[in-house]
Amino acid sequence: MQKEINIQGEVFLLCDDKSNLQLSVIHDYLTTSYWSEGISSELIDRAIANSLCFGLYLNAQENGQEISRQQIGFARVTTDKASFAYLADVFILPAYENLGLGSALVSFVMQHNDLQGLRRFMLCTRDAHGLYKKFGFTEVDNPKMMMQISKQGLYLPT
Repeated sequence: MQKEINIQGEVFLLCDDKSNLQLSVIHDYLTTSYWSEGISSELIDRAIANSLCFGLYLNAQENGQEISRQQIGFARVTTDKASFAYLADVFILPAYENLGLGSALVSFVMQHNDLQGLRRFMLCTRDAHGLYKKFGFTEVDNPKMMMQISKQGLYLPT
């Protein structure tokens, strides 16, 4: 599944093909993010291998032909493809924020065939509630029915 979008004269590609992922870009971002600070590239590789993954790329073109592709965004979903999904690791590189690319990426994820008809779709966010509300996400109705095991700082050296 892939889709091209044009924003401010630039061509961007949304794609679910893992072979296009630029793992160094993903690791460089995630290892400094508030939710996975210090995560190793090996753990990211394992997470990607066991998830649906979505890349957002800036396609440099010349005369209508792609000459380079730079990854600028990422999202992944852990799912059983039947009743439950968890959206994680969503990011847009800072240089490309505020262009509507986060919305484009989440919209692309939500349209994926394997994510239709699910009973529950969850995520955790500290600061992007407004983005996700546009796609139907709400705060948990009854937090008392939700439980977690949370290991903050797990990836940081001791």
